[in-house]
Amino acid sequence: MALVAYPDVFVIGGGPAGLATAIAARHKGLTVTLAESQHPPIDKACGEGMLPDGFPAVRAIGLELEKSEHYSIRGIRFCSENASVASDFPREPGMGVRRITLHREMVKLAEDHGVDLQWGRPIGDLSTIQARWIIGADGGSSRVRSWAGLDSAKRDTHRYGFRLHFRLRPWSEYVEVHWGAGCQIYVTPVADDEVGIALLTSDSKVRVREALRQFPDLMARLKGVPESSVERGAATSMRQLRRVVNGNIALVGDASGSVDAITGEGLCLGFHQALALADAMASGDLSNYEIAHRKLARRPRFMANLLLAMDKWPPVRKCVFSVMTAYPPLFEGLLAMHVGAKVRATAAL
Repeated sequence: MALVAYPDVFVIGGGPAGLATAIAARHKGLTVTLAESQHPPIDKACGEGMLPDGFPAVRAIGLELEKSEHYSIRGIRFCSENASVASDFPREPGMGVRRITLHREMVKLAEDHGVDLQWGRPIGDLSTIQARWIIGADGGSSRVRSWAGLDSAKRDTHRYGFRLHFRLRPWSEYVEVHWGAGCQIYVTPVADDEVGIALLTSDSKVRVREALRQFPDLMARLKGVPESSVERGAATSMRQLRRVVNGNIALVGDASGSVDAITGEGLCLGFHQALALADAMASGDLSNYEIAHRKLARRPRFMANLLLAMDKWPPVRKCVFSVMTAYPPLFEGLLAMHVGAKVRATAAL
């Protein structure tokens, strides 16, 4: 009787975090099977921006996007009432890219690296999976997390995100973050002729068009402009799990906990986690990943708490904007810290 060859790694979930983990594991010489109930390309409600601190991990797995497939983002601009402040990213530009474009290119890369991709394959439980390592990359509502007994959280709070695209040329090289009453609107250039509008809110009933009424300037820019996508929504969470490893099972991406989408760090964090997890699997010790995962989340979690405080307390936000507009190097230092760069002494004064 022929022996059945089981993979070293079985990844459940075919989003960016799952694909990045599969590709990184192949770089380590491990055999990988990935199962996903949907078929590519898989779309999702997200801001579709990637900050520069994610690029080292992106390059490490070998992902390269053609210039025509993304939009170079110079920095970030915060806007609130009649005040605004902007800063360039300190080392290199960021990137705006449609989620379906990113997913399509990652699928190609996984195929090129020999990942066994099993699309349209739902997983009912873990009893049918034979592999040395089982990886849950199945998102914020992860069933793998529940099956593995890893649901216990130190913190678990939720907001909501909605996303819509418009067919027009970007008017700015910056991601614009417009602060309103109980919400933020993110404007992200994703192509030479398209911008993404993302809403973050605590009210599950509010949608992009309704929220835009708070921002007359944005309303004027988008008046009469055709939509280029259907509106999508999803929950965004601040979830800190007590553990992300149990035996030979590990969680990655949103399945492993998350920071609020206000940080824009979701993709970056998932890519870095994928590399750390591949290293741990190659070494044969997932406890290394538990430690690395905790360290990777510290800075994004700190920034999320800071930005959410500005959302929760308008007087705090007004004071912060007043100081930053009076002394722009403070915002420059905040953005540098946000993307993991060294903060210039002048920005810290």
